[in-house]
Amino acid sequence: MKMRGARILLESLRCEGVKHVFGYPGGAVLHIYDELVKHAEELGITHYLVRHEQASLFGAAGYAQATGKTGVALVTSGPGGTNAVTGIANAFMDSLPMVVFTGQVPTHLIGNDAFQEADLTGITRSCTKHNYLVKHVEDLAPTIKEAFHVASTGRPGPVLVDLPKDMTAQEIEFSYPETIDIRSYKPQVYGDPKAVRKAVGAMLQAERPVLYIGGGAHAAGAYEEVKQLAEKLNLPTTCTLMGLGAFPASHPLSLGMLGMHGGYWTNMAVNNSDLLISIGARFDDRVTGKLSEFASGAKFIHVDIDASCISKNVPCDYPVVGDAKIVVQQMLKELEEQLAGGEKVASKVSWHDQIAAWKKQHPLWWKEEGDVIKPQYVIEELHRITKGQAVVSSDVGQHQMWTAQLYGFDTPRNWLNSGGLGAMGYGFPAAVGAAVARPNDLCVAVVGDGGFQMVLNELATVKQYNIPVKILLINNGFLGMVRQWQEQFYEHRYSHSNIEVQPDFVKLADSYGVAAFRATKMNEVSHTLEKALNTPGPVLIEMKVAREENVFPIVPAGAALKDMILS
Repeated sequence: MKMRGARILLESLRCEGVKHVFGYPGGAVLHIYDELVKHAEELGITHYLVRHEQASLFGAAGYAQATGKTGVALVTSGPGGTNAVTGIANAFMDSLPMVVFTGQVPTHLIGNDAFQEADLTGITRSCTKHNYLVKHVEDLAPTIKEAFHVASTGRPGPVLVDLPKDMTAQEIEFSYPETIDIRSYKPQVYGDPKAVRKAVGAMLQAERPVLYIGGGAHAAGAYEEVKQLAEKLNLPTTCTLMGLGAFPASHPLSLGMLGMHGGYWTNMAVNNSDLLISIGARFDDRVTGKLSEFASGAKFIHVDIDASCISKNVPCDYPVVGDAKIVVQQMLKELEEQLAGGEKVASKVSWHDQIAAWKKQHPLWWKEEGDVIKPQYVIEELHRITKGQAVVSSDVGQHQMWTAQLYGFDTPRNWLNSGGLGAMGYGFPAAVGAAVARPNDLCVAVVGDGGFQMVLNELATVKQYNIPVKILLINNGFLGMVRQWQEQFYEHRYSHSNIEVQPDFVKLADSYGVAAFRATKMNEVSHTLEKALNTPGPVLIEMKVAREENVFPIVPAGAALKDMILS
């Protein structure tokens, strides 16, 4: 049967198992939306109308982070596509599988500066894993098949498919490819056996090792494997911001998060290690601090599916290119063989004792101040009430770091945030995507008053579809992390970080028909949280917290981990 391109797009999504699409209509994609309203039920696809195109990308990103499945976003041409660029860049930085469909002017108008024309393939070339401009309708289905394959394999990432309006109008017979074979794209998933053997030998001999887990462990689903590796070799284990939850925070070997806002004991362990074993992490600047002084006495094992990441920031002694899950499986098998051959695991008793002493010397702490709500207490109570099992997303800033430090993620894919790009406004729409993907789980968006005001119009989205996201608003009346840096490094010059005008957030939520609660004193926090989290549907929970509370520890920009400021 002949179908117009718009229907072919939707049938292709059905073939890929897509159930949810986040989008915003416009002229260039009207054929698609017309087919969607006519065939949505038989296709089994639910579309969620966001209130800004950026939220469609953040929603798809939250969906991808919470499930590992490919998120899908649909926006129109011109400003629709350019509004989506931040979300595309976010997915690229955090290696999230996503396929983004953008409308485009008809092919005969491309290059003519037509109404709502933008060179979206050119604009997004540097922040997509790959992108396509469909110029022939017969290429549409194969292109979509290829886009989903590229987005979800190897190092995941966003793929953009730009659709001229005439490509969605023309009719051809629909045929979807069953398989895909891209000759120039063959991700390496198995580690080189010799490299694996050398890496395992180094692990056996190390006396002060640290296992360092990144977001790549989530992408590969390597949770059980890294846990076994840590337990078999008695490895102290730390996670990056994006890796939290890949190794249980409550495990005796867990060191928590490392880096700029990592624990003192964690950073000291990394700094004094003799072997750093990196699984699916990329040694970014928020982890390493001053590169020349980062774990300067250590050798480095680096497992990554993206060969370009290895030795990019830190020279690697034992590189292994491959999928994290498969490579660690290889390591476990090699470890058994070497132990059976008479090799011994070096004792680490004194190393664990030293780390415990560092933790006792400088634990994470905060100070009560009468009735003033401390944000750290809010996060601790959130963990207690939810038993650490909520899906938690965040914006970027102080509240993000307090949540990363204190919530204690034991379950994979329960921590969603914009790690690489650091995009404010991510937390709320990402939680929307997670709640759509995982309707039986409690989804909480921990947001700041700055980031929330960038996306608060999405209250309409959660109300329209009754998406039960709980929005935990940590309101200090500042752009908190900016203010902290201005206090610590710019002599208290609070230049444009004081949010002097705010809405009444409770009344605002009420105007959208969303239930809302507020706490202004410490003794109100627990009751307010419990009542709000048990209220059906979407809920806003405002916590009026201490205005000038700071996140500690902090490693100043450009400083070494050992130079962290503790209080």
